[in-house]
Amino acid sequence: MAIIITDECINCGACEPECPNNAIYEGGVEWAISDGTSITGSYTLETGVNVHVDKQNEPVEEDYYYIVPDKCTECVGFHEEPQCAAVCPVDCCVPDPDREETEEQLLARKAALHL
Repeated sequence: MAIIITDECINCGACEPECPNNAIYEGGVEWAISDGTSITGSYTLETGVNVHVDKQNEPVEEDYYYIVPDKCTECVGFHEEPQCAAVCPVDCCVPDPDREETEEQLLARKAALHL
């Protein structure tokens, strides 16, 4: 499952530089699949929508840091645990119960994002 940042976030920004997929953004900031990845061309989001990797997408959250689920791999293939959760001083980086994914799915996403 992807990690989410709850509304208890204090906007400290500790999580953002720790993400190997560049999946974490400050509230209100647009995001793109290509940010911090080596992917080019198009990418199919979990909704089935095919987008150009450089397309700027609406922020997931306006008021606090957020994680783009289409880019989150829970650090599988990089680290033993999600690094955002490891560094969060208020423990607001938690598993998203609405997005259960297997290790194979997370590794496939990692492979797709980092060619």
